[in-house]
Amino acid sequence: MKDKILDKATEMFLNLGFKSVTMDDIALELGISKKTIYQHFNTKTALVESATFYLFESISSGINFICEATDNPIEELFQIKKFVSDYLKDEKSSPQFQLKKYYPKIYNRLYYKQLEVIADCLQQNILKGISCKMYRAEIDVAFATRIYVNGMLGIKDTDLFPVEMFAPSDLAHKFLEYHIRAIATDLGLEILKDFSNENTNQSNR
Repeated sequence: MKDKILDKATEMFLNLGFKSVTMDDIALELGISKKTIYQHFNTKTALVESATFYLFESISSGINFICEATDNPIEELFQIKKFVSDYLKDEKSSPQFQLKKYYPKIYNRLYYKQLEVIADCLQQNILKGISCKMYRAEIDVAFATRIYVNGMLGIKDTDLFPVEMFAPSDLAHKFLEYHIRAIATDLGLEILKDFSNENTNQSNR
């Protein structure tokens, strides 16, 4: 039952936001009493924390699998973008910034875990790209990694990028293309063109 509660709560938090979903809402969706939820999670904060890191670990595992299975570093980044976007359903409720506002301690823990995972993934991606001549050899890997991490977390700020102006999936694609163009060789730019065209065709369907 604990896993069922965690699955449903995570889904609802993603779709509706951490603030608006109550323990009563979760109990109603599962057809159980609120008391049953409290037997496994003694407060809503405890449930939010468990759901947050459950989601984080699930996404991290998926990203690691993509990195291990993909030889093309540009394809790897686009696959990761699609995986995260599909998993988070384009973050319709901007859950990360609700988390920051209403559960800052949990957000801070998540933030540093995200930094660690994204930085490690991106550093390996850049080194892979340099070795296969898709990225320029003179890149300062540490600098490019930190710029990317800062940008990835920054585009989730809905005050800076309001969803009325920037669709999350389009914003993620634009940032990824911006990043790759900054570090790619001519070969990398040719490969990027194929992925950009593919994304345009999908958006027009």
